[in-house]
Amino acid sequence: MRKLVYFVAASIDGYIAAPDGSWDFFGAPDASLAFMAEQFPETLPTHLRAALGVDAPNRVFDTVLMGRHTYEPALQAGITSPYAHLDQIVFSRTLAASSDVRVVADDPLTFAEKLKQQPGADLWLAGGGNLAGQLLPAVDELVIKLNPVLAGGGIPLAAAGFQPHRFTPAGTTALADGVQVMRYRAA
Repeated sequence: MRKLVYFVAASIDGYIAAPDGSWDFFGAPDASLAFMAEQFPETLPTHLRAALGVDAPNRVFDTVLMGRHTYEPALQAGITSPYAHLDQIVFSRTLAASSDVRVVADDPLTFAEKLKQQPGADLWLAGGGNLAGQLLPAVDELVIKLNPVLAGGGIPLAAAGFQPHRFTPAGTTALADGVQVMRYRAA
């Protein structure tokens, strides 16, 4: 069975983006980019892969799940297919159908559970916090790039209200830029 993996950058205090949805306060440290290129090359947007010298095949994921707010910055930049090397699914009740991504208005949890039953590589939950909160019961693994910054507010890692979900630590990788890549498996 495929795993649903929430692979995301976060601040020490648990925010994945600023209140306006931007994440540039994390920066793009070389060590973090090198880690992503080596371990998770498919998480780098298609338009940046060549510029970063990444031509590696997908290693872990063949599908990316995004909320509308996660997809929106690409649209605003004129990029309608940010991860063309993956099956791109955007959950939205307001976006029009697209030939570049699959827009899904169905219940995200039910949809993700069905996807997990289909053959293929693992599923990457790219965000945002609202979608992550809805999909938390289906998340099999967390890979959190914990950045050495306190945001003080913004979009939380998972907006689910108080609903504790237990995870078991599965390893930590310290990067030269101060980022700690924390891995957890659903308990």
